[in-house]
Amino acid sequence: MQYTNHYDSPLGGILLACDETGLTGLWFDGEKYFAENLAPEHEEKSHPHFDQTRRWLDIYFSGREPDFRPPLHMIGSPFRLAVWEILLRIPYGSVITYGEISQMIAGQRGLARMSAQAVGGAVGHNEISIIVPCHRVVGTNGSLTGYAGGISKKVKLLTLEKADMTKLFTPLKDTAL
Repeated sequence: MQYTNHYDSPLGGILLACDETGLTGLWFDGEKYFAENLAPEHEEKSHPHFDQTRRWLDIYFSGREPDFRPPLHMIGSPFRLAVWEILLRIPYGSVITYGEISQMIAGQRGLARMSAQAVGGAVGHNEISIIVPCHRVVGTNGSLTGYAGGISKKVKLLTLEKADMTKLFTPLKDTAL
């Protein structure tokens, strides 16, 4: 059974979802792929996983790096799970490119190369935004592209983390995957 709850962030409303294992979703209201994998039969109620997630988000939105992670239950294909595990290792306030992630995945799988576009699809379909920090992934040329929550939120999240934005730019067209 999945449960849902809402969180009011400085960047807008967020829908939280969890099951008994951990957090299964964290989506900004109205984002692309909003609640894409939320079970049709779910119940809105409080849950200890939501309490921990709210505490994490409160710390994060205060401009500090949380020193814990709420329990997560990432649900996806083996490829997507591998990409999301890499996202979890991106340090607070840092960015990495889709190409760098594709090189890591290729290395893990013993391949000469991996499509950065395939990685972009996995990053874009990350169900647990912010905590699984897909906002820290940028284009090879520094483009702040591909955030399902919208480029303006991506900029605000990276600014909150005091990321070095000097080599990053906003594309002329919002290109959420």
